[in-house]
Amino acid sequence: MARTAVTPRALVANGGLNGATGATTIDSTLVTNGVVINSADPEHILIRVTNTEGSTNVVTVRAGDYPPAWAAGQGDLAVTVAATTGVQFIGPFESGRFLQGNGSMEIDFETGMTGAIDVLLIPRAT
Repeated sequence: MARTAVTPRALVANGGLNGATGATTIDSTLVTNGVVINSADPEHILIRVTNTEGSTNVVTVRAGDYPPAWAAGQGDLAVTVAATTGVQFIGPFESGRFLQGNGSMEIDFETGMTGAIDVLLIPRAT
């Protein structure tokens, strides 16, 4: 099955971004297929994940392809998100570890997880 594409929302330098909108619901499709962030700029990506399921769950950022990810051998990054009302910020990331050959990043969720994922693009300083 194809991963679900999630487009990063760009933060604005010296500005704000509404945190109440823009997140993608983590449902059975996302848990089964995972997420892809296309045209990723890992060093400027921040992921916010919420967990509404009654148990802790793991979000996994998959190691990239070699090349371009020369440090992919360090493996996946697995982050535990607390149960019920857990919120976890993950990133920024090293492109040398997490960038896929097509320029994307891949995220997986533990079976049974529910909640939301919001991918934010941090702007370069101006």
